[in-house]
Amino acid sequence: MSWQPIKQGEMTLQQQIIQWITGHIERGDWVAGTKLPTQRQLAMQFGVNRSTVQQALEELKSAGILEAKVGSGIYVADNSWHSLITQTQPNWQKYIDTSLHKPNYHTIQLINEYEQRNDVIRLGTGELAPSLLPTADIEASLKELTLQPKALGYSSPQGNDRLRAAICEYVKKRGIYVKPQNICIVSGALQALQLIAVGLLEQGAIVFQDQTSYLNSVHPFQSVGMQMMAIHRGDQLAQTLAQQKRKRQAVYYAVPTLNNPTGEVWTTHEKRQLYEACKASRIPIIEDDVYHELLFEAATPPLKSMDDSGQVLYIGSVSKTLSPGLRIGWLIGPTTVIERLADIKMQTDYGSSAISQEIVLHWLQSGKYEKHIEDLRQKLQRRAHYVENILKEKFNHLANWNKPKGGFYIWLKFHEPIVDKELFTKLLHRQVLINPGYIYDPQDAHHIRLSYAYGTYEELQSGLEKLYECVEEAVQK
Repeated sequence: MSWQPIKQGEMTLQQQIIQWITGHIERGDWVAGTKLPTQRQLAMQFGVNRSTVQQALEELKSAGILEAKVGSGIYVADNSWHSLITQTQPNWQKYIDTSLHKPNYHTIQLINEYEQRNDVIRLGTGELAPSLLPTADIEASLKELTLQPKALGYSSPQGNDRLRAAICEYVKKRGIYVKPQNICIVSGALQALQLIAVGLLEQGAIVFQDQTSYLNSVHPFQSVGMQMMAIHRGDQLAQTLAQQKRKRQAVYYAVPTLNNPTGEVWTTHEKRQLYEACKASRIPIIEDDVYHELLFEAATPPLKSMDDSGQVLYIGSVSKTLSPGLRIGWLIGPTTVIERLADIKMQTDYGSSAISQEIVLHWLQSGKYEKHIEDLRQKLQRRAHYVENILKEKFNHLANWNKPKGGFYIWLKFHEPIVDKELFTKLLHRQVLINPGYIYDPQDAHHIRLSYAYGTYEELQSGLEKLYECVEEAVQK
């Protein structure tokens, strides 16, 4: 123990002594409970005044690294290691609390966590069951692909040229006529929303939406300072939008076909009404159309097919139909907008997976995709019918619902306001996971988003029985 502080060093004598003592603790030389030499001994060893040693020790005691025992001396504290970590690490919690992106609702965090467990029945999941994914066909198609060396590199800013051309052909069936330069390949619809939020809108801009909205369960706009505003789509829609917008920047987020979570399908009149109302106030429309291929009956034309002025930004994806793991979607809009968002995408992820794009291209060009969609719709329709029969048998006196028109969901409305965190938690303890209505509308205590697309038939039966039991208990309180 011959060390002494450097009297002409950059650090003060006190700082050097603190560093020397904490170094002994960090290395394990002085474990919890170790008694330190007296202040007089340390002062003599260091060649400094006793007051300098006393100040160093007091600072270490106030930090919880050392502790004094009356009449005994100074010791290394039991929690010294934790205190040292706290002293030396950045205050990560402060970084987290003051960061730009806001945390999700606790319920959604639990949903994201429990969806990974195999022992949980997922009654609300917005994802296809593994048995509905064309796993074997995708694996086989990998053997059919002829990859050029470029396909193993980074994608171009707007995405694979051939895939964008194939999408142009594909969306013609929806009445959408665009060129490849109007398309940006994105890693799913959510990334498209994030790109729009950071690439096109200013802080404080208004995002109009339905009262019950998927956007309330994620925060692509809220976290960058946008104001979410629920709008009733009635005869006074044009006036309402004009009054609320005033001179502020605004967009309208719409899911006209198989709305998530309600399953609603707008009529052509409702689409035209919204388009004209937004056009009158020069409000761009974001049309999220990722579910339209899963309609059980023929689809009506999208908003984008009515667009003659580049007002509608159109989002499509294969995540709900082919595979969420491929992470491939597309955003269609005016060239200037697409180039701007492609530039931001390159700054964030340097392009979507080139191999995934090749797979989607192969499925679109070979006809595999449309054949798969036709088969998938039939399977989903059978599942919807199966779940409806259970609902009619058990839930008629407790809830009401509309017959599903396609997609994944039944928007189940209970007669009593029983859908709260307590019901969610009680079901979770019984290994049943639901998507409660309050994550889509904070004021909603009546609905759950019931999915028939994920669980096996046995899981759907068992999960609905447990749901019935918990609902009966809640109603009888």
